[in-house]
Amino acid sequence: MKVVALAGGVGGARLADGLRRQLPTGELTVVVNTADDFEHLGLRISPDLDTVTYTLAGLENPETGWGRADETWSFLEALERLGGPTWFRLGDRDLAVHMERTALLASGLPLSEVTRRIAAGLGVRPAVLPMSDDPVRTVVCTDAGELPFQEYFVARRCQPVVRSFRFEGVEAARPTSGVVEALIPAPIVILGPSNPWVSLDPILAVPGVRELLHGKTVVGVSPLVGGRALKGPAAKMALELGLPATPLTVAAHFHSILSGFVVDQVDASLADSIERMGVRTLVTNTIMRDGDSRAALASDVLRLAEAVAAGSASP
Repeated sequence: MKVVALAGGVGGARLADGLRRQLPTGELTVVVNTADDFEHLGLRISPDLDTVTYTLAGLENPETGWGRADETWSFLEALERLGGPTWFRLGDRDLAVHMERTALLASGLPLSEVTRRIAAGLGVRPAVLPMSDDPVRTVVCTDAGELPFQEYFVARRCQPVVRSFRFEGVEAARPTSGVVEALIPAPIVILGPSNPWVSLDPILAVPGVRELLHGKTVVGVSPLVGGRALKGPAAKMALELGLPATPLTVAAHFHSILSGFVVDQVDASLADSIERMGVRTLVTNTIMRDGDSRAALASDVLRLAEAVAAGSASP
């Protein structure tokens, strides 16, 4: 059973790891947001691609969810002594990936091939694909003006009040050939518990991607639990956009493409409201603290998807 997961950031990466544990090798493709990418110190940084790749390789930092475990910081300490910019934390092992990516891109390879080589070098088995080889950049429109995503997210620690978002370059972007080839035969597409506005929306905004979801079973997982996001600014963004920070908001946001939706036990009271949208809903534990809980959530998500696809009354 071919499955494609759309992901960006820590939650999507952890569910992708759970799906890897549940599906045979070769059945899972992870399509990753690249609208967070940026240039820093002359290097091409791809935060979401790296988070997904490190997590699938078992190399992620267990405390932060991003960056690498057992990281060292000699480069950053040396840079600080020189008065260089240290607001974006580049560990030594992480730096090697950015340098290799930048060098391979400069040699003329597309980001999809560069990503394949890095993932293979780290022992990742599922296919990890950037949403596009073309540049797309998220701009956060705030009360402090329009900000590149990393300036909003890292340098300003999400403090400006969000008004809206736009994705520079997305109109001219194309999904990579690997994304198209993965989506066409896949009966099931999973929307990871990633930020709806700055992780999943950029992928879905790439021309052609939404059309490729037509006729498939699309199951989402709420990134909001009990009124807050476990990682990142999704809840803050929802409130500043004038929306309740609940799974109901996320389900409504993706309603036009959703077949099923998974919410945490603490939000069980919202299940009936989501069901009334015509979206099959499963209530379960969505907190992924370790490999076993990632696998358990992935099993529940796949069970719901299979039940929806089969027209079964209960997952």
